[in-house]
Parts: sequence; C-alpha cells; structure tokens
Amino acid sequence: MRFATDTGGTFTDLVVEEDDGSISMYKASTVPGDPVQGVLAALTLAAEDRGLSLADLLARGKTFIHGTTHAINAIITGRTAKTALLVTEGHRDILVFREGGRIEPFNHTVPYPKPFVPRALTFEIPERIIYNGAVQTPLNEAVVLELANRLREEKIEAVAICFLWSTINPAHELRVGALLQDHLPGVPVSLSHAVNPTMREFRRASSTAIDASLKPLMGRYLGSLEARMKEAGFAGEVMVLTSAGGMMAASDVAAAPIRVINSGPSMAPIAGHHYAALEGSHENAIVADTGGTTYDISLVRGGHIPMTRELWIGQPTRGNLVGYPSVEVKSVGAGGGSIASVDAGGLLHVGPMSAGAQPGPVCYGRGGTLPTVTDASVVLGYLDPDFFLGGAMKLDREAAARAIEIHVAQPLQVSVEEAAWNIIHLSTENMVQAIADITVAQGIDPAGAVLIGGGGAAGLNSTFIARRLGCHQLVIPETGAALSAAGAMMSDLTGEFAASLFTTTAEFNFDKVNETLYNLRADCDQFVRRSGIKAIKIDIKVIAEARYENQVWDIDVPLPITRFRSDDDVTAFHSAFDEVHKQIFTINDPGSPVEVVGLRATVRCKVRPHANFQLSAKADQTVKAATRRAYFQDAGWTDAVIHRLDAMPVAQEFRGPAIIESPFTTIVVDPEARAQRSANGSIIIHP
Repeated sequence: MRFATDTGGTFTDLVVEEDDGSISMYKASTVPGDPVQGVLAALTLAAEDRGLSLADLLARGKTFIHGTTHAINAIITGRTAKTALLVTEGHRDILVFREGGRIEPFNHTVPYPKPFVPRALTFEIPERIIYNGAVQTPLNEAVVLELANRLREEKIEAVAICFLWSTINPAHELRVGALLQDHLPGVPVSLSHAVNPTMREFRRASSTAIDASLKPLMGRYLGSLEARMKEAGFAGEVMVLTSAGGMMAASDVAAAPIRVINSGPSMAPIAGHHYAALEGSHENAIVADTGGTTYDISLVRGGHIPMTRELWIGQPTRGNLVGYPSVEVKSVGAGGGSIASVDAGGLLHVGPMSAGAQPGPVCYGRGGTLPTVTDASVVLGYLDPDFFLGGAMKLDREAAARAIEIHVAQPLQVSVEEAAWNIIHLSTENMVQAIADITVAQGIDPAGAVLIGGGGAAGLNSTFIARRLGCHQLVIPETGAALSAAGAMMSDLTGEFAASLFTTTAEFNFDKVNETLYNLRADCDQFVRRSGIKAIKIDIKVIAEARYENQVWDIDVPLPITRFRSDDDVTAFHSAFDEVHKQIFTINDPGSPVEVVGLRATVRCKVRPHANFQLSAKADQTVKAATRRAYFQDAGWTDAVIHRLDAMPVAQEFRGPAIIESPFTTIVVDPEARAQRSANGSIIIHP
C-alpha cells in the first residue's frame, strides 16, 4: 500500500493505492500552523473508510509520498534561517547587482530589490581560482577561522559559500566547508558547486543562499514528519516531491531543500499528461489546478512537460531567483478562497488575497466575513450546502449571501445573484489571462489544446474558462480534485546531476566533454544503486546547455548519445541545436559555432508497477437524477439536472444546464455545453 499527499492552502489531499493498484482519495482541512496534522487527518479518514485504526492502516503502507509548500512559504513569509554568505574577495555584491534586468527600466519609483542575504552578512574570503581551475590566490585559512568566531557571535544559523569558478575547481569551497563544520558544529553549510553548478555567479549564489537558509527549517519539518508518521504506526519509506516532477527520499531533500521549492504544483502536469493521453493523445494540453488559494497553470507541449531554470519567488528580477531546474508552473492568486472586494472607485476585484483554510469562506462558518468565489458558487446554486465534501461539511448559504450583499452587491448597486455571477466571471477572466500569458508566450494557441481541470474548485468555472479560450474539449479527471496528489502517485524516483564546462563546435574538446558525460552517468548509476534498487524501469536523459557564439542566454538541447566519437557527432549536435533554437525563437543561424556551457543528467526510476490509475469506488446505483435551481448570466435562474459522478453511465452525452457532484468536487455544465463520462472515469465537456 502507498500513500501520496499534497498539502494545499485550504485542503490536504490524499491518494491511497492498494497493492492491487486500486485507487481511493480523501480530503481534510489543512492546518496552516501544523501541516502534518492535516496529513494525519486525511489518513484517519482513509483508515475509517476501511474500518481500521490509523495505526493499522499505516502499518500496511510501504511508501509515503509528500508534497509540501513549506519551503516556499518560509521564503515568502521570511521564516528562513539567519544565513551568512561567503564569497571571493572583491565580489561582495553578487546578490546586490543581480543580473541587471528590470521589469520597468524607466520607473525609478520602484525600490531596488533587497538581496536574499543582507550585505552585512556577506563576507569576503581571500582566495581566487581562475577560469581554467588554476589557483591564482591561495585560500587564507586564518581569515576563515577568524570569521567562524564572528559567525558564532552573530548567531548565524546557516552558511552559504559561493566562490568564483568553483564549478571548475571546487577545492576552496570544499576546504572552507570542512573548516566550518569543525569550528561551527551543527550549523549547516551549502556549497555552490554542489547546489547549482552553473557558471552564472548570481543564480549560483542565489540558489546556494536559499538552499542554506532552508536547511534548518526543512530538517526540522521533515524530521518531525518522519517521527510523527513513525509514531502513528508507519514504518515504510518517506519520500518528498521535487520541483522537477519526481520524488526523493526525505533525507536527501533535507540535505538539499532547494529541490522542493515548487514541490506540490510540479505534480499536476504529471497527472495532466497521463489523462490527456488517455482521452485522445492530445499533443498539447493546458493543465490548470484550482486550489483554495492559487490557480496553478502548466503545459504539456508535444507530449513533454516543459522545464525552466527561471523559477522566481515573487516577481521576475524583483523577487528571489531559485535558479534550479523546475517544472514550469505559473501561479496566480485565484482560487475557491479568493476574496472579492469593491474598491473606492467602484471596481470589483477578486484575489489575490485568500481566506485560506482559516477562517475560510464565509459559508464555512469558521469566522470568515469577506465573500469568496466559493461563497458566490453557493449563492448561485452550484454547490449543494448539504453535500460539500460528501456531506462532511455543511455550508451556510444565507451567511454567504449576506456577505456578498454587504461587500459587493450594495457597493455595485446590483442584485445578490448578479454580484455573485460577477465574482465568478471576474475570477474566470483572471484565470483566462494567466493561461493566455503562459501559452501564447510559448507559441501555443490555447484553442488548439485540451484543457485539463484539476483541483477541488476546478469544476465551478472550467467550462467558462475553456469557452473563453476556444478550447474544444475540457477534461476533468475523476481524481482531478486531488490532481497533484494523483501526480505524486504516478511520479518516478528522480535524481538530478549537473556539471559546468566550456567548449565550442569550432574547437570541440572531445576529452573534456566525454569525461563529463562519463562522470554524470556514474552519478546516475550510483543514485540507482543507492535509491532505485526496486525500480521497474530506469531512464537516463542528458541535456546540453548551449548557445550560439556571443549569445547571452543558453537553451537546453537533448543529447541522445553518451559519447562524442567523431566530427559527425559534433555536426549532428549542431544541427539539433539549430532545430531547437528555431522552435523557440523561429530563427536559427547554422553558420555560427555553438558553445556548450554545461551538461545536466536526470535519472528516473519507475517504481509504480501498475499501468492503470482509476478510482475503485463503486457507483451508487440508487441515486436518482434530481434538479436544483442555478443561476447563469444569459439564462437566469433555471433548473439544472444533478448527476452523481460515480453513477453516471459511460459515453452517454447530455446537454446543460447540469451539475455533476462527487464527495470531492462539483462540476458545472452550463446551458451551452455538452458533457459525458468517459470509460476512464473522466468527465469530458465540449464547451
């Protein structure tokens, strides 16, 4: 038995897989101050469903897979450790100068971003290694020892070390790291050549500083998670989801927490890819995961999930650059808990502020007073107050209506239902714009893609979103309400390794490139021996970071070979780079040499033995169709037919207005749309 959880801002999702491959899922409220409590609550629901105690259920488990936003939340809220940054003498301002970009280059009212580590906690170390790995200035160990005493007096909790050209020769970083471990015992140290071996100093320093600052926090969190799971009766492996769309052992993540900055959201495209292929092998898919707090958008392009090294926490150039490979996900402050308000000028706003899990929407009855998207959905008749979470939570429609009337309807001088519809409509527009930004920017026409709707609140307005985008098909998987947790269950055990080097196709260094490829392959093999012994299938992919001569930025080019043997191999690589460049920028320059600035290898170990992924819940054939009054802008109040998702016949198409309900989600099919249930359990909607 395996468990996969995703801790969201409002709910904690759990997917349980039995030994025979059957799937079941559960939802419990997230506890912001103690996320593990929400995980245990979801597991308790699964135990009760089987007539077991929590201890008996956990005793059957072999693997527990956990997705968490604990790391990114700590950065956003400033709860990271007090961190010192050690740099090469003369380069104290790496984090201050950044890489020079500005969103608004002529807007001088915007303050310059603060560095992740304050300049007062950035220290210069006399040492210098040059581009070819030679030592120009020997390391002054006496200064390091003096600094160790000062860091102790400053009560520094973590140390990041980023020296120039350490990716070519890490000797000085390794030596300083060893000295600090001896003289600052218990203080974690991150070395830039190990965290993110890229030649770009700012992103290498930034990612190393972020990694170091998270080590104390994530060490405690993951240690507590493992300890409390063990105390509750679990004796299996604890795995944590990574930003790159895989999973790693909790102990490995605690040693390199930068890998889990985008932990939970990276899983939705994994599940989205699976369901898009099931329902017609769509080449391009838009995967939208609607939670209580955020709307996370990702793509499946040409059957592949795009990755990025431009992951920023906050606004690009103004926030903090993670600089670590991650599934490309765009998040906006729009979800079921997004708060609606009217400003002094009479304009309606929805989000980015959210009611979250506490106090939650007004209809939850937990003390919330400001209307949200969920409140609007209750008022419009989309949500059944008596069947939310299968009846586990009763909603207060009257309280939601009063909140909308006071805060939205009266200021706008409209009826309550019109105000509620405007809240849904504006939320839809915010989501449509976010999707357009990420698709059009990558040359994808959203009208030609399938929209995968995930998250508990996805069904409320995904039909409206798909119609606005021009999508011909919307797919809401049966596990869509827990899409990220479902993706976690499908994910592979993943290891990532990188190395910096420099060569050009004009003067190709066969020995250096082949040596690096050999070492990366050895790292992957060692990872498999250490972590992937039970793997059913092993896949290793190598990427070259390359650019045309004199270009500033590099792009990723897959390397299908493990060794360059002749000039023909170099020519083939040049042609492959030209093709990728043309796909991205619509032009290429075959006459220019190509520079390689780094190599990356990713090893994926498939550990899930089952091919199918479908809920095992049996349909309740006693449920009869009913109707409920629901409001739509063009039709007004009308009778919508109510369907229970698990009782719907396969391939039987029906027209809206209709509402499809399950214990986990509600799907609104408006009068203009057609829908049916597929053989795979998904709801297929044609807007």
